[in-house]
Amino acid sequence: MKKSSYIHSILLAGLVIAGSTSCSKHFLDEELKSKYAPDNTLVDELGFEAASTGLQSIVRNDYGNTQGLLATFYVGTDLAITGQPNAVQAPYEDYRNLNPQTGSLSTVWNWNYRVINAANNIIFNADNPKATLTPQQRAFYKAEASFFRAYAYNQLSILFGGVPIIKEPVAVPRTDYTRASEADVIQFIVNDLTFAEANLPDPAGVKKQGRINKFAAAQLLAEALLRANKPAEAEAAAKRVIDSKFFTLITARYGTKASLPGDPFADMFTYGNMRRSQGNTEAIWVIEQQYNIPGGGSDFDQRRREWGPFYVNVQGMKVADSLGGRGIGRIRPTNWWTYELFEKTDMRNSPYNIRRTYYYNDPASPKFGQQVMPTGFDTIQNMYAHTTKWYEFQPQDIQGAQSYKDRIQMRLGETYLLLAEAQLLQGRNADAAASINVVRGRAHATPVQPAEVTMDYLLDERARELTAEELRRLTLIRTKKLVERVRKFNPKVAPTISDFNIHLPIPQSEIDVNKDAVLTQNDGYQK
Repeated sequence: MKKSSYIHSILLAGLVIAGSTSCSKHFLDEELKSKYAPDNTLVDELGFEAASTGLQSIVRNDYGNTQGLLATFYVGTDLAITGQPNAVQAPYEDYRNLNPQTGSLSTVWNWNYRVINAANNIIFNADNPKATLTPQQRAFYKAEASFFRAYAYNQLSILFGGVPIIKEPVAVPRTDYTRASEADVIQFIVNDLTFAEANLPDPAGVKKQGRINKFAAAQLLAEALLRANKPAEAEAAAKRVIDSKFFTLITARYGTKASLPGDPFADMFTYGNMRRSQGNTEAIWVIEQQYNIPGGGSDFDQRRREWGPFYVNVQGMKVADSLGGRGIGRIRPTNWWTYELFEKTDMRNSPYNIRRTYYYNDPASPKFGQQVMPTGFDTIQNMYAHTTKWYEFQPQDIQGAQSYKDRIQMRLGETYLLLAEAQLLQGRNADAAASINVVRGRAHATPVQPAEVTMDYLLDERARELTAEELRRLTLIRTKKLVERVRKFNPKVAPTISDFNIHLPIPQSEIDVNKDAVLTQNDGYQK
């Protein structure tokens, strides 16, 4: 049989998983002694903890561990173009080359279904009456896995539209998948997140640092309800996060560099400051990483490399901690982001948050200390305005292939923008403006007036607040604005994009292996 993708495989995080055995006993029945399987692992709290750890490991090893894959969520949007070229991101620079054989599609598809299958194993086995769990433990593990299952389905259904819904662990290869409608997938996500929010602890009740709390589920639920065209319910979900009083916007200096020049917004993204336990009261969900600790990082986290320019290519420049370590310049912000998006007084545009100038830092250079004036190709790959959010420098690892910086997945700044979106969709512009102005007030930016609030304004504000945090392609597809905004703000890519590029094509490898049912392709894409 042709090798199929992870949608057809068994995966329980870091464990080696076999299919469930028959209930009947026979002297020839295999009794696994040297391998982990659901029926001999997911039987007590220790086994479920191992499964949960493995699930979170899959989540941590997401799009950042493949060269150029992270860039596909930014290049070809309103936000970025390619700096250093890469075959993986090339089709998103010229949408005419984006087709069902594009390699990145299978990687994204497979990763999400790995998350789903690992979550399904936990959910399915938590209902096993033979598992020695208390009712509270059963509900907790199911809720945690339901959150991650919803997280994966949210990404899949935004990118591809309707996708197969798989509710139970896949024990044998299947070749008969069909696509559920996007509306049905969204409802499945809403159901999972409703359960997760009801059964996850609040931050005070989280027993292990870095684990999911109920307000992460509420935040993702707000987004899912926006997709379901239920803005009033989305507003209520966002308000549950805000009104919980567990989170507050960072408005004062704190943390490891509080005594150095900087500002509160930059402090949130300083190495050693990003976790709730480190003083980040805005953080709702953080993927935690640690340098030089076994298991302390993902396989190959590319975020610093892809967001940081390749400044060491310029003669007279050396790797420096003040420049965030070594970047390779894959994601170059568009001119719209660079020159038009920010007010000069906006804190998010400060030199601590966006680097716009460089100085020769190699003492051996005759230009040492002078400002670099980049021209030509250097302005595309090696020296350009860029966010400092992913700055990280490990002196023991000058080349810096791997990043060990924590990843803020959800924070309160976005909650207010989701709230504003829900209020805007209900026609309450004054309320939407007030919600946006909470975020703009922290940034010392000019307050927005109710008449100015549109979906485009909200997307602009998300770019100001969430650059390099949100996966921009997801946001633009979710709001049905990808094509329009690429044509408006990305002149390099605009001539190549078509209306049907609002969704990605279903990977052809999935369609080909699915021989016993029709896995339909998205409109506009040819085999």
